[in-house]
Amino acid sequence: MTIQVGEKLPEATFRTMTAEGPAARTTGEIFAGKTVVLFAVPGAFTPTCHKNHLPGFVANFEAIKAKGVDAIYVTSTNDVFVLDAWQKATGAVDKVGILADGSADFAKAVGLENDMSSFGMGMRTKRYSMLVKDGVVTSLNIEDGPGKADVSGAENLLKQL
Repeated sequence: MTIQVGEKLPEATFRTMTAEGPAARTTGEIFAGKTVVLFAVPGAFTPTCHKNHLPGFVANFEAIKAKGVDAIYVTSTNDVFVLDAWQKATGAVDKVGILADGSADFAKAVGLENDMSSFGMGMRTKRYSMLVKDGVVTSLNIEDGPGKADVSGAENLLKQL
């Protein structure tokens, strides 16, 4: 079942990149006591993700933070090394943090996994954005297809803040 507004995020572990290399971080560590924007992309460097979805959050970083958001994160079913390279290639460092969900464990836990095997991409995450306050989802915007970033885009989320 897909997570709903008003529900607490399930406990899951992501991989992030630190100066010492990859590290595990849990949903509790990331979301507890904070207001966080989380958006998900099916794959780093893929056309919609790379040219539309992530750039909107980078461009709107200051406006989103000015609305009381503590952090902005992107999650994807890529590994932490790919997401680290993508973050650096797009100017997202110090603006949008990365949360690698390489095995789609978080995507499955929130009911937002997307089987893209027919495209040779395996299990991925659906494209969405959410606002999370102290671990509880307060808004959720799910795209009806992976090639769009309209309802889940930064501009739409900014209107919800």
